Amino acid sequence: MTTDLRSFALESKAWPYEEARKLLKRYPDGKAGDKPVLFETGYGPSGLPHIGTFNEVLRTTMVRNAFHTLSDQPTRLIAFSDDMDGLRKVPDNVPNREMLAEHLGKPLSRVPDPFGTHESFAAHNNATLRAFLDQYGFDYEFASSTDYYASGTFDEKLREVLRRYDDIMAVMLPSLRGERQATYSPVLPISPKSGIVLQVPVEVVNAEAGLIAFVDGGERIEQSILGGLAKLQWKPDWGMRWAALGVDYEMHGKDLIDSAQLGGRIAQILGGRKPEGLIYELFLDERGEKISKSKGNGISLEQWLTYAPEESVAFYAYREPKKAKSLHMGVIPRAVDEYWQFRGNYAAQEPKERLGNPVHHIHDGKLPAGEMPVTFGLLLNLVSVMGDASKAQVWGYLGNYVADATPDKYPELDRLIDRALAYGRDFVTPMLKRRAPEGVEVAALERLDSELAALPAGTSAEDIQNIVYEIGKSQFGDAGGFDNLRDWFKALYETLLGAEQGPRMGSFIALYGIDNSRKLIAQALAASG
Repeated sequence: MTTDLRSFALESKAWPYEEARKLLKRYPDGKAGDKPVLFETGYGPSGLPHIGTFNEVLRTTMVRNAFHTLSDQPTRLIAFSDDMDGLRKVPDNVPNREMLAEHLGKPLSRVPDPFGTHESFAAHNNATLRAFLDQYGFDYEFASSTDYYASGTFDEKLREVLRRYDDIMAVMLPSLRGERQATYSPVLPISPKSGIVLQVPVEVVNAEAGLIAFVDGGERIEQSILGGLAKLQWKPDWGMRWAALGVDYEMHGKDLIDSAQLGGRIAQILGGRKPEGLIYELFLDERGEKISKSKGNGISLEQWLTYAPEESVAFYAYREPKKAKSLHMGVIPRAVDEYWQFRGNYAAQEPKERLGNPVHHIHDGKLPAGEMPVTFGLLLNLVSVMGDASKAQVWGYLGNYVADATPDKYPELDRLIDRALAYGRDFVTPMLKRRAPEGVEVAALERLDSELAALPAGTSAEDIQNIVYEIGKSQFGDAGGFDNLRDWFKALYETLLGAEQGPRMGSFIALYGIDNSRKLIAQALAASG
């Protein structure tokens, strides 16, 4: 790591560097015993992972990479699955929901897999998450709550929970309603009768032996909490895990601020320390509701990657994590085009400026070669007017606009065409509705057709754009003309493309071809009567 780059990173306002500097302040002389600085992400496998889950690992990795720029200290990243939690409700987006309902309350790792592919529901969801992470090549260690409890990894801290039981209750009880206070216990024994994670009061019988007593089905039972026979309520569990593993960094959503504060206090009681971390805003669906695994109202990673490249997901996750953002299919095209805009700017930027460019953090400063000669938005406009187009046909049109346009020269464009065809088919074409031009729009389109007819083949997109602009400008302010230029461009989009918004028309006409564009104009004029 060069001294200049490190000095720039120490001053950079890019949020991954701001987060990484928290860890430098935490360990100004390095972590004791040269132990790795430990990053953690948490996941509750009560439903299928969504992009919000994936993005937490992605953002944490960005902070970890930024820390590597600032420090030579070793690091680890643990992706922790809370798969010992009880199944509280049946998700809406899974098969065999009736079967799952029969196992409510049992640890997720002991609930049968409704998909029939793994030994448990948790194992299925864990495998899905790991496939997400492996696809991106994340450097992480997967950890299972069930494995850690059952193997005894947490046993010593669980004994400490019993030793400090009253102190932990003093932290938790003020955060609960009166009726919940009467039955609350930070320790949840697993019923030897039903296998359900019980929400019952417990009595500490012998802290050193890990022994508690509780009532199960009217019978008083004494049982160990060690070796996977119990788990903790999730807030005490969070704090216990921070203390047991020595977690130094874990980000979380705005909805968990109070929970993290409680977890931090419990971690301190158990001899640990609350980790550093970013508090991020939540992803919302198109109705403004919080993304939920059980509702399945977000976008899965598979869905996003059907319509856009991997880098666009990372770009969307990077931007403004402290602001709430909508997460629905409509955000994909802009994410793709903005990613390429920032990537195109990177080479000409000074090293200091590059540290604030999102693509620097997406690729950890190692940008791949390649360029994108057309925008995704323009591709979508092209495929929408082409109708049932093939990839080969799209490449044929690209020859009008891009010199030497071949898949070998532009492999990333070749892959983007597949996504554009899919997105156009599923989300653009079904919404198109061309209207007939009226009033001044008719005369303006007739003039555009006449101007285009006089152009030689190969006229540049910029020259065509100037013609389009001049036509609208000449009509602007005249009696019976457009009220403003925006109305002219809106008329072009609505009458020729069937959409309310669209591309630079010069670029579209150059791409689609002058003759084909004149055919669109002719169809529009014919519809006007």
